[in-house]
Amino acid sequence: MNPGFRTTRWTVVLAARRGKGDESRTALEKLCEAYWYPLYAFIRRQGYDADEARDLTQGYFTRLIERRDLEAVRPELGRFRSFLMASCRHFLSNELDRGQARKRAPEKPLVSLDAQSAEDRYKVEPADALTPETLFEKKWATTVLERTLRRLAEEWSGGERARRFEALRSYLPGEEPETSYREIGEAIGMTEDSVKVTVHRLRRRYAEILREEIAETVHDPADVDDEIRHLLSVLKG
Repeated sequence: MNPGFRTTRWTVVLAARRGKGDESRTALEKLCEAYWYPLYAFIRRQGYDADEARDLTQGYFTRLIERRDLEAVRPELGRFRSFLMASCRHFLSNELDRGQARKRAPEKPLVSLDAQSAEDRYKVEPADALTPETLFEKKWATTVLERTLRRLAEEWSGGERARRFEALRSYLPGEEPETSYREIGEAIGMTEDSVKVTVHRLRRRYAEILREEIAETVHDPADVDDEIRHLLSVLKG
């Protein structure tokens, strides 16, 4: 679990913009570190090679965290993902105008990026007609669900609970179960009814964590449901 990330919301982003305290800056760094891959994929789909995309992604986040691009933040105008994509597009345009698209990344990166992992992931992205914007949204949605599942797995870590979670995770939203409740219960030493109850609890907790993850990136709590529906529609599209 990452307690620091749990406190990150638009209020923290705005505090970072105003330069109020190391805690706000750290929280912003963690938010960017959690969601950097969608922007890496966005930049790669623009036609930059792996090295360029790595350096530009790092350069963008460095500029953001140093607050030079936070002046444009207006949370009431949209989601954090929308701000990131729009401001990244503006950043790339400025880099091209200055002829610095191939400049080196900062000597001391502010956000930890696993460049090799990023490129390995990008290589298996569908080589279709997805626009950079559509790819960004798909990867953002995927990242949200991955973080949700990871947090749930952490809550079920250790011994028998971890074994049961691995057996039952296929019943969570977005997953395709391959076995019946009865069959999986026999495999992990649970009755069919116990499996049903446990799956119900897992799904409920999964939904709670998903809402928490989404709440980190919207200004108004009333927007959470709309954002969930949007991201799920992006994944289905």
